[in-house]
Amino acid sequence: MDSFSRQGLVFDVTDSGPADGEVVVLLHGFPQNRHEWTGVTPQLTAAGCRVLAPDQRGYSPGARPAGRRAYVQSELVADVVALIDAAGVEKVHVVGHDWGALVAWALTSRHPERVRTLTAVSVPHPKAFAYAMPRGQALKSWYMAAFQLPAVPERFLPTPRGLALLGGKGLTTEQMKAYVEPLGRDGLTGALNWYRALPWSQREKGYARRSTVPTTYVWSDGDVALGRAGAEATERFVDAPYRFAVLPGLSHWIPDEAPDALAELILDRITAVAE
Repeated sequence: MDSFSRQGLVFDVTDSGPADGEVVVLLHGFPQNRHEWTGVTPQLTAAGCRVLAPDQRGYSPGARPAGRRAYVQSELVADVVALIDAAGVEKVHVVGHDWGALVAWALTSRHPERVRTLTAVSVPHPKAFAYAMPRGQALKSWYMAAFQLPAVPERFLPTPRGLALLGGKGLTTEQMKAYVEPLGRDGLTGALNWYRALPWSQREKGYARRSTVPTTYVWSDGDVALGRAGAEATERFVDAPYRFAVLPGLSHWIPDEAPDALAELILDRITAVAE
């Protein structure tokens, strides 16, 4: 499978590994794409997993609807459910980084019957994130307000200064350019609309429910965008076996910086369920 569709939108997807393996869905973050999982996938397929890594809404050229409300949480989750259906399976192991983690949290809480395990990378449970806001997270999340501005982020982010700001200490300007440049103006607007739709997402029924599936949360202590308060609070919102894994010295871009360590944590979560 190299694509799947939903409501007239066509999503690109990389399908790797044995067709009869346990299915692992990898959800990328902003402003990346499915290729952020390039270093992680070989370890998962070598362990016998079938890995599905889609370019999500706004990122796939054939799935860039106009308007902020097309990017509310319920639509992002429904896209992943469509991918699971297209794969012909009932349940998957879901892994998400950055915004992909928020979609993974939401998929798990809204459709626990479709999820075997969850591995959330970098972004904590939404309620833990809210708990952390008055405890230092608000300062770290200043960019979320900046992204609400029309047109300005689209002009600034592709510039050398914008790319350097996005990459921070973890990714070089050239590495970030490789993610941002293929988006073009339309794709970058679609990616930013995830942030711009957040006020509507937060008002949707079922937003930020608790996780009831076996969960691993992976955080790096060098992440300038996500602090320790939300990371440590996440356990309170998981009603299932839970592991909090800290990767020291890494930035926000864990799949790029430490793919082997992340793959090992994902496989540990998967095999723990099988035992």
